[in-house]
Amino acid sequence: MKRHSLLTRLWHWLNALCVIVLFMSGLNISNAHRYLYWGNYGFDPADAWLVVPRFPGWMTIPGYYDLAGARGWHMLIAWPFALGLLAMWIAMLLSRHFWRDLRTTCAEWKPAAIWRDIVQHMKLDFSHPGAKYNFLQKLAYGLVLGVFLPLMIFTGMAISPGLEPAAPWLVEIFGGRQSARSIHFIVAWGTCAFFLVHIALVLLSGPVGQLRDMITGGRREA
Repeated sequence: MKRHSLLTRLWHWLNALCVIVLFMSGLNISNAHRYLYWGNYGFDPADAWLVVPRFPGWMTIPGYYDLAGARGWHMLIAWPFALGLLAMWIAMLLSRHFWRDLRTTCAEWKPAAIWRDIVQHMKLDFSHPGAKYNFLQKLAYGLVLGVFLPLMIFTGMAISPGLEPAAPWLVEIFGGRQSARSIHFIVAWGTCAFFLVHIALVLLSGPVGQLRDMITGGRREA
């Protein structure tokens, strides 16, 4: 039995590509107006709750300031990103992968159990006998798959000039267009933080084997 199904592997690499392009093109878009607000409107920098730094060209797509080009890349990649996440959730629910491997139990939420997992991670001990993932991994994957990525999609729709008039209720859910923009920024950086931690842990826990399993599927432990 494969450790990672073909669909999981395809989605993993597609999603990684989408997140990178979306993040880098988003930084270019951010350079157009580096102030974040709450509510429906925001123009005056004095009303901003956060001033975002200007990002250099090597961090952005395109590699120079081009708002129209960045929006083009953002919208182009948003579709495979959203459809891929939808397909992944349908597959996880139908195959019971979510219930079997990602669902946390009441016992795992006990403070002693959480602290034990934290200590094991600090010791670079990533073993989890009897389960595919330990509690911290389940929590991280659940937060990203169930909160961060869906929020990026829906807040992105709420601030899209083309979609906002067709679904004003979506803007209202987030408390206004500027609030949706702020939430979009926060979850984008939260996803980036997860991405960096994920890469660091892969490097610390045997990158060759981890990459091989995510390409070939590997073998699931009994």
